[in-house]
Formats: sequence, structure tokens, C-alpha cells
Amino acid sequence: MVRAAIRNLNTPINRNTISFQHLRYAVVAADHGSFRSAAETLMVQQTTLSRCIRQLEHTIGTPVFDRYSGGVRATRFGQSFLRIARSILEQVDSMVTSAQMTGRGELGPLSIGFYTSLSAGNLRATLVEYTQQFPQIEIEMIERSRSRLTTALRNGAIDAAIVTGERALLGSRSMPLWSERILVVLPENHRLTGNQTVSWTDLVGEVLLLGRRDPGPAIQEYLNAKLVSPEDRPRIVWHDVSRESIKSLVGAQLGIGLTLEASLGTTSDGVVHREIRDGGGSARIGLCVNWLEDNENPALANFLNLLKRRYPSSF
Repeated sequence: MVRAAIRNLNTPINRNTISFQHLRYAVVAADHGSFRSAAETLMVQQTTLSRCIRQLEHTIGTPVFDRYSGGVRATRFGQSFLRIARSILEQVDSMVTSAQMTGRGELGPLSIGFYTSLSAGNLRATLVEYTQQFPQIEIEMIERSRSRLTTALRNGAIDAAIVTGERALLGSRSMPLWSERILVVLPENHRLTGNQTVSWTDLVGEVLLLGRRDPGPAIQEYLNAKLVSPEDRPRIVWHDVSRESIKSLVGAQLGIGLTLEASLGTTSDGVVHREIRDGGGSARIGLCVNWLEDNENPALANFLNLLKRRYPSSF
């Protein structure tokens, strides 16, 4: 309800209230210049509309309309009153529309944590489709390590986290998504560049550059599972840098690297990529999405539904 805000200065204030219905009836009547036409537009009885407008004028203590045989016309005071009434109704309509869109997950924020690459691959394609479907959602992307994403998810700083591996982050729900091939990053003049594919045993004796940030640790776990004996593994040198910087170090002839195929979207001078394969085919690492059970953000629900539609075989 809205307190009557405009009145004739010589008229005492009436403490009754004005409803949004009163305002809407008055604005439509002014637009049509007729109570009859306004009532038809609003699909109400003309007597109902006329009575509401009389109540409105009684409440504010001064006429809003002059009546005549051909219809109605706003009084001088009514013109000022109706300008403010339109503004109030527009703001209320906007609030209602925003509330409805927010409730449907079509408006508002969505924060997604990740540590795969956005340069190419499924995550980038998913974000493109999501923004096309929900252009008014404000997406915030946060790239962190697995441990920091776990903390951010638990604290409510992010709505969802997309990480490597099948293990759910501590205290969260998890659903598997897609998998990505592991690629070896080689200096362009390396002995293995002549091969179409590279096996795990080809890495023996190499200096392997891995980032302490993910997916470096996940790749190390995979490597240890494939090359059980420490003597058969390459010598790992850790760097606290991004996967793009690892490529630059490889291009500087400091060693070789391992990465996921989503990072193919970024280029670095002096390096080539080869697929890692063994008797079972391509070496792949899966990714999953994590979220909290009690997260009621409708935008998150729409994001999860999109993931289910895009990757149904994963569920």
C-alpha cells in the first residue's frame, strides 16, 4: 500500500491508504480518456472502476479527473498526480518482474570456481550456452586450487566448483561431467615430436615440469599409477605457476610438460602437443561439479540442469 503523497495544499491529509489498484485504474483511465474504455481494457465493471477512482479522490482530498459527457480528462492536479503514479507503477512492475526472474534463475549472480582451462573445451562451451539461455545472469568465474575451492564452496563464496577427479570436495555433493585427454607438451625440436602419439614409458629419463596448481597434482597421481616403479618415472620439477607458464618453460627448453586438452586453446612459441596413449587407449582425467546441498540459488539449479542435458552419459 502507498500513502497518498500528492494533495491539494488547502486540503487536510486523509490518513487512509491508496492501493496499487487505485493507481493503475487511474492511469489506465487517463490513457483512454474514458472510464468505459478503461474498464473494458482492465476487464472490470465500469461501476467498479468509477467507484475505485472516487475512493482515490476522496482519500487524497481533491479531484483527479474532470468528468464530461465525452469521457474524462485529468485535472491540473491530476496531471501531476498521474505522473508520479506512473513512476510508482513502473517501479513496482519492475520489482515484480525482477523477483519473478530471480525466482526462475533468470536474473542474479552465479559464482563458479574452476581449475581447468577456459581457452577451449567443454567448460567454455557450457558457459557460452548458459549465457545464451540466461543472458541476465551475472557469472563470476574464480580460478583457484582444489583446496581453496573447497574452502570457498564451504563458506558460500562460490555456488559450484568444477574440478578434476571423481572425488567430491569435502562436505559437498558431486556429479561427474566430462573427461579430457592428457597431452604431453614438448619443445619443438624434441626427439618425441616425430611420434604421432607418446606412451608413458617414453617419458622415462625426461625432466617433467608440473604446476603445483591443478591439474598438476591430478596428473602426477595418474602418472604414478601408470609408472609404478619410481625408477621408471621422469624427474618431476614443480613450479608454482599457471599451465600457460608451464608451456612457456617447455618452450625455453627446460623440460617437457603434461596438460589437459582444454588448454589447447592457448598457444606458446616453440612447443608442440602429442597425445599420451597406452594399451587402453587415450589417457584421460575426468572432471566433476560440486555444490552444497542447501544452496538455494535458482541460477545454480539451471546451471546444473544444463550440465545434465549436455553430459547425460556422465550421470
